[in-house]
Order: sequence, then C-alpha cells, then structure tokens
Amino acid sequence: MCGAELTALPEGVQRVARALQAKNHPHMPVMLADAARTAQQAADALGVELGQIAKSIVFKRKSDDAAVLVITSGDKRVDQIKVEALVCSGDRLGRADADFVKKKTGFSIGGVSPLAHATPCVVLIDAELWRFETLWAAAGHPHAVFQLKPQDLETLTHTRAADIAQSSQREVVDRILNAARAVLASTSVVPSPCTSVCRMSGDTGLCEGCFRSLDEIVAWSRIGDEGEDGKRSIWSKIQQRANLATA
Repeated sequence: MCGAELTALPEGVQRVARALQAKNHPHMPVMLADAARTAQQAADALGVELGQIAKSIVFKRKSDDAAVLVITSGDKRVDQIKVEALVCSGDRLGRADADFVKKKTGFSIGGVSPLAHATPCVVLIDAELWRFETLWAAAGHPHAVFQLKPQDLETLTHTRAADIAQSSQREVVDRILNAARAVLASTSVVPSPCTSVCRMSGDTGLCEGCFRSLDEIVAWSRIGDEGEDGKRSIWSKIQQRANLATA
C-alpha cells in the first residue's frame, strides 16, 4: 500500500492502516460489505469461528478516568474482577459510554482497534485468543477489520497476555480441586486459596474464586505462619465442596 489507497478509506481506518504500516504488519485493513459491530456479525461475514474475533471492550478506570481496553476472544466474556485486579489499586472499573469510548480511543463502539488510539489507553489481552492461529480485529470502523496472529497483538500493543476471561463453573471446580489435592499432599508451607476473584455468591455464600465462606476468609487472615494445621483444615473443606460440585 503506497498511501494513495488510504484516501478512499474512513479516517479511523486510515489511522489504523498507517499504524500497521509503521509496524510492518503484513495485513492491511479490509472493508466488509456489511457492518460488523458485534463479534458474531464479524465472524459470520468472514466465515470464521466466533472465538477468532478479537473483540474490544472498553472500561473506565474510576481513579483517573483512564480508558482500559480489553481485547478478548469473541466467544468469551470478560471477568471484570480479574481485570480490576490487574489494573486497579483497590479501585473499581465502570462501563464506558459511547462518548467516552470515542474521546479516548478515537473510534466508535463496534470499530475500536487494538492500536492507533487517540489517547494512551491501558490495554489487556485475553490469553484465550491463543487457542487460534489466525484472528481478526476491528480496524477503526464498524465495516473494517484486519487479520493478525495472537502474538501480533503483543507486538502491536506492547502488552502481555493475561487470564481475564470468565471461567466456566466446571473450569473453576477443576482448578480448585487440583490446587486442593496438591496442597493437602504436600508438607511445604500452605499457600492461600485466594485467586483475586473476590466475589461472594448470593446462592452459596462462598467466594466464587476459592470456595471459602466469609468466616473462613477472616479466619485465614488471623492464622499466623505457625497455623499450618488450621490452614490445611480450610483447604480440606474447600476440597469437600469442590467434590460435591462435581457430583
């Protein structure tokens, strides 16, 4: 692309194309016949799996009004608690409205690109995208997309991938069971069950991240380094609950 071709493209797409050129990315934006404001629309138009769409979700960090751009797989949902643990210091994230997204990124919702933003954004990449060899991301307009590989996202955004997708209940239970078995079979120092997903379930009264009750979380914080037996007792209860969840 020599530059003349850019003049026929929307301004946002031109900005993305120039940024991709500057980084020697091999794939330039392409314009779709129909709008692809959602990941499903983009997947249908391209004839690819929903998960191959690298969708962009913007949050507002309340402490400094910064835009937090999360790039996740089209078939996954973002776990806001995980994102807050990575980019907030005891503060919370809020949803970003259309005006905020446009002001901070320079793009409209449905066309937010992973790069070429109007202002610096905090960017996170979902590790779930590495399930696929080829991805497609928005290119600055609801009709524009460009092709890339998961590792290209790290190069283009200077950001490492992280675990930010919501886990299925089965995945959570399996992870807890594996951790409990390892802890109870070991004689080393007992680690905390905390996974930074501190969200109490209204149905069970247990933390969705570690299967502990609020009383057990408080009790754990009061157990000193010498209280390994008390910690193992809590891990044993966690294992029992996880086993019941698989029954």
